[in-house]
Amino acid sequence: MSHQTGITANDELKTFFAKARNGDVRLVKVSIDIEDESLVLAGSETPIGSWDVDYDKFVLSNVMDDQPCYLLYRLDSQNAQGHEWLFITWSPDSSLVRLKMLYAGTRATVKKEFGGGHIKDELFGTAKEEICLCGYKNSLQYDSAPLPLTDAENELQKLKLNEVRTDVSVDSKHQHLQGIAFPIEKEALEAMRSFKDQKIDYIQLLVDTEKEIIRLVSTAPTDLVDLPQRVPTNTARYHLFLYKHTHEGDYTESAVFVYSMPGCKCSIKERMLYSSCKGPLLATMEQDLGLQIQRKVEIECGDELTAEFLYDEVHPKHCIQKQAFAKPQGPAGKRGCKRIIRGPGDED
Repeated sequence: MSHQTGITANDELKTFFAKARNGDVRLVKVSIDIEDESLVLAGSETPIGSWDVDYDKFVLSNVMDDQPCYLLYRLDSQNAQGHEWLFITWSPDSSLVRLKMLYAGTRATVKKEFGGGHIKDELFGTAKEEICLCGYKNSLQYDSAPLPLTDAENELQKLKLNEVRTDVSVDSKHQHLQGIAFPIEKEALEAMRSFKDQKIDYIQLLVDTEKEIIRLVSTAPTDLVDLPQRVPTNTARYHLFLYKHTHEGDYTESAVFVYSMPGCKCSIKERMLYSSCKGPLLATMEQDLGLQIQRKVEIECGDELTAEFLYDEVHPKHCIQKQAFAKPQGPAGKRGCKRIIRGPGDED
């Protein structure tokens, strides 16, 4: 992808790059001069403290809400070529599409001009929360985490684990739990116990993606008509609802777990975390707290939670096998004597 736009660094920037690589500079800001069609030096910072102490002060003060740029931030670690650097591409959502495309096409050129061997990590951000110190540390954590597996890969991994284990007996119990087990705050656990004792009929939980914990959102009394309004339209949630209804003439109460995910309105990070945390959360509810959940459903919006939908989910209709078409039987007994049919023009 090098030189996609044909834009290269001017002489001043090349000279400053050589000075920065010696370790006297903490941050280098690079912009694109549209008129001269070249990469230019837009700012720099010298070290004050350690890299993590200087980070937010220097990085956040050098980005603008509507103007893309490149930031090269020096870390305190070193490799065989010298100090290691973090390469940040800042492309805010509010900037012009033409500028976003121009900076995206010139990104590889900046790395080549500075020297790719000096760059340890790369970071791309459209909001300041993504390029701040906390955002950088979160990106390192997710980069080091194992890649998500497909259903087929999960099954293959389970088979391999079962083949390796040799201590399996009749009394042995093995739990293969897929997902991320975030801690659950105390208030949420207390709410689940109250739900089990039927003291409350609704719980809403969220995944705090920054602090990596599952929090309680609401325990407001909720009837079936109120349930659709409890589902947010722009973020994911977990819901526990005590579905009160009549089945075959008998009053019934069923615990229903609802996982609401409004599709593309959520970021990829949020979708992955909610999907990964769902399994361990359900295991905590059912195995540790002894909560009996009759049905688990997944929806995109609250409008799906109608009385008919919940009833069919909790009491699924049994499929009735259709009878094959019965061919009519022929007449009983002999079919009679064969007759010769003469065609037109045949003589007697």
